[in-house]
Amino acid sequence: MSDGRATAPKPTIPGWRLIISDRGRFWAMRQSPFPIAAIRAGADPAVDADTLDEVQAAVERQEEIARQVAGQVTA
Repeated sequence: MSDGRATAPKPTIPGWRLIISDRGRFWAMRQSPFPIAAIRAGADPAVDADTLDEVQAAVERQEEIARQVAGQVTA
């Protein structure tokens, strides 16, 4: 039986686990590890921020590092 209250959908970031602390801080942890080359290039599999927009931007920066490393050609 429902109490009639609507619940807001929880925010998500595909490929990342999102946690909102009891103080309202956003934390995101990557669900699968970055390749070692991305880690060495500075990609961080865990980021935090004060707002959802900020944590999404932080996640995008980490994913961009990984994309750049993956796109490099080694001879």
